[in-house]
Amino acid sequence: MNRRILTLVAALIPVLVLGVLGSAVAVPFVALGPGPTFNTLGAVDGKDVVDVRGAEVDPTTGHLNMTTVSVRDQLSIFEAFGYWASGRHGLVPRSEVYPPGVSREEIDKSNQEDFQDSESNAEVAALHQLNLPTVVKLRKVTEDAPAKDVLREGDEIISIDDVQVGTPKDVVDAVSGRAPGTELTVRLRRADAEQTVQVTVGARPDDPAKGYLGVTPGEGARPPMQVAFNLADIGGPSAGLMFSLALIDKLTPGELDGEKFIAGTGTIEQDGKVGPIGGIQYKMMAAREAGAETFLVPAANCAEAHQRTPDGLRLVKVDNLAGALQSLDDLNAGRQTVGCS
Repeated sequence: MNRRILTLVAALIPVLVLGVLGSAVAVPFVALGPGPTFNTLGAVDGKDVVDVRGAEVDPTTGHLNMTTVSVRDQLSIFEAFGYWASGRHGLVPRSEVYPPGVSREEIDKSNQEDFQDSESNAEVAALHQLNLPTVVKLRKVTEDAPAKDVLREGDEIISIDDVQVGTPKDVVDAVSGRAPGTELTVRLRRADAEQTVQVTVGARPDDPAKGYLGVTPGEGARPPMQVAFNLADIGGPSAGLMFSLALIDKLTPGELDGEKFIAGTGTIEQDGKVGPIGGIQYKMMAAREAGAETFLVPAANCAEAHQRTPDGLRLVKVDNLAGALQSLDDLNAGRQTVGCS
């Protein structure tokens, strides 16, 4: 019996004894397994997963599927052994998924924020890759922000005190350089209409001498183009790469998948860098069962993925968005791609 099995049995014995005695006690483990996959080129509940408006969109009919991991909680001892014995799931300590002292609501909120950040990063990375213009938009206005009654999430910031804003850093610099109590004139676009508002600068919590509005500026598509991502109840940042690829596919001629079933995973930064994710073995399993032939793997996950590759699934190593696009082009042309080893 290997060490993994011995460790699991040792951890479950006390709970098993309680179960035999009739106590309804959940084991301190959760089961991870393959979750649903979603075609980022398709639709869910009648809405395009990646919805582009105000720009010419190239028809897409292929597959660029994002993948997920299922988490099953509050397991009985018998359910835990059943999932473990299935070969399709793994058991991990519950504390790794639901840290002690953190409420389920807080965890869900954090996961949703990560997912929204991945959508924003995916949009910006794709636009930069295509050399398309962007504008500065407010991604977040905190509840107790000095600007909470004046500025809103989604506002496009055009200028501050008659100085044009071109990057998110311009907003940060314009605000932090003003003394608390200073009144700023902000020109913005909201709901397709421009307006001017007055905002009083507050004191930054970690440095009271610097100005603070309590907003998070980011980038987005320049109007009239609008990009929306329509997947609900999905958390975490790992869909970023596939969202970016879907957006690029819709904004460029031809189809990135080359009539092949492509799936993948990976976080993405605004500069196009692709980062690692968790549960790679379950995501590959879900992809293959959905029909995928090729799976895009973040470089940092390659070693683990290579050890657990499902039969019939080709792995393609991805470092960044440009590299992913090149690999898809190579696949379509019948050229060699870099795999995982």
